[in-house]
Amino acid sequence: MKPDRARRLAEATLEAGLVLGMVALPTAWRVLDAQLLAVLAGMLLALTAATYALHAVTFDCFLLTNHRARRQFSYTQRKE
Repeated sequence: MKPDRARRLAEATLEAGLVLGMVALPTAWRVLDAQLLAVLAGMLLALTAATYALHAVTFDCFLLTNHRARRQFSYTQRKE
């Protein structure tokens, strides 16, 4: 795995863990059992995969369209 992909995966896992920890864990803490833990683990995997895919598509699009070299990151100010 390339370092860039590993960094993206680590960021996606951290972001998914933060979302899951802030939203689902406080509610489910009192009734936490093995079945609910499996559901939360599945949710973490799904959120991680979705976030990783979003990061990959976004940054790969920037690389393919050469936005980094041209410094065109703003989509709100168009010059026509």
